[in-house]
Amino acid sequence: MFQTANWSCLQIVSTNFKKDTLTQQLLNWTIILTLIFAFTFCNEQVKTGTPKDKQIVGGQSKIIKNNFLPDLVEEFKFVQCGLQDKKGNMWFGTAGNGIYVFDGNSFLNFTHKSFVNFSLKEDLNHNDILCCMEDKNSNIWFGTRRGLIRYKPSKDRAESKDFTLFLIPQNTISGSTRTRLPYTFQSGDNFVWSILQDKSGKIWFGTSKGIYIHDPSADYDQDGPLFRRFFDSNSLINNNNLQLIDISVMLQDKNGNIWLSSAWHKGEGAVRYDGKSLVNFDTDSTYSFRSIIERKNGDLLFLSPFNGLYSYDGKTFSNLNEKIGIKSDTLISMIEDKNGKLWFGHISDNIKNGGDGGLWHFDGKSLKLFTTKDGLSHNHVMCMVEDKDGNIWFGTRNTGLCSYDGKTFIDYSDK
Repeated sequence: MFQTANWSCLQIVSTNFKKDTLTQQLLNWTIILTLIFAFTFCNEQVKTGTPKDKQIVGGQSKIIKNNFLPDLVEEFKFVQCGLQDKKGNMWFGTAGNGIYVFDGNSFLNFTHKSFVNFSLKEDLNHNDILCCMEDKNSNIWFGTRRGLIRYKPSKDRAESKDFTLFLIPQNTISGSTRTRLPYTFQSGDNFVWSILQDKSGKIWFGTSKGIYIHDPSADYDQDGPLFRRFFDSNSLINNNNLQLIDISVMLQDKNGNIWLSSAWHKGEGAVRYDGKSLVNFDTDSTYSFRSIIERKNGDLLFLSPFNGLYSYDGKTFSNLNEKIGIKSDTLISMIEDKNGKLWFGHISDNIKNGGDGGLWHFDGKSLKLFTTKDGLSHNHVMCMVEDKDGNIWFGTRNTGLCSYDGKTFIDYSDK
């Protein structure tokens, strides 16, 4: 069904630059290091830094933008999702620059020309990576605006042949007969907004056409993974006729409930699936949530880009904006770190000058704001990932990426 594309055009950022480019880079680095030194000397609250000096082999010490979409200005390119895999590598998905993987030493960049089955549709753009998830078999799944990408590692270092592209609707089977359903390609029907692997091992995909499920233990044929529609079940109870379109966040809590929501205005609120039925909750007429996390105490936090932060204790939803001291319409990302502290990322409208947002840290009593003045890559913070060492990585606007170890921000961005 698929054809294999010529993936020899893998865009791995190389150190083999021409001499004039190298000279310019050295000059740029001299200026950057001088500015960072001056800034660090003047700032006594939070130190900033640069990636540690290491021998770089086959990659770059920073994210190098590939400018694959020249018509899309940098202000509208993001690092918008990330994870740390079981081997310790850091993976980041971007809007416009594809996938970056960092092995602790250097970054490699993979774009749509890297992926097997690219010839599926010549004008497909797979460089807008919306979400990512590592499954129990160490495969990493990436959702894009034009399909699903699976990375299946074959060696310690990622290679182009490890990536394969799939269209979910084109590989959908009937839940009862397990036969392929007819499919006709339509523009916009392959957005994959979110991915979750539940405790049973099944993988859920939130798409522009609803929820699909893949069972790695059974759903395969000679062409690859197969998918089933979530609503293709006679036993599902859906009294409110929920559609679950464009689900952008999913989480399974410690009790096994799966929570789903869309970040868009047309969302259906906070939706809970208990294994039998779907129920959605009316939280101050808030129908859209950008992030859901489960705290160490068992409470759930729901972050709305329009109405702020809500908590759910198993019985009641409560708005926390006033208690914490945050505005209701300025936040887009959040995480709880290993110490139980909360981090909130701002939406920033002032895109050209770093914005007027920033990064809030809440220790349970008070808020502290970090901005570009403290070393943050940009004040519009799209995603957050905590690694095994407790460092927190922040993906921002302008394809920005930095990490924070509790004292120092290290910027990995190509300014």
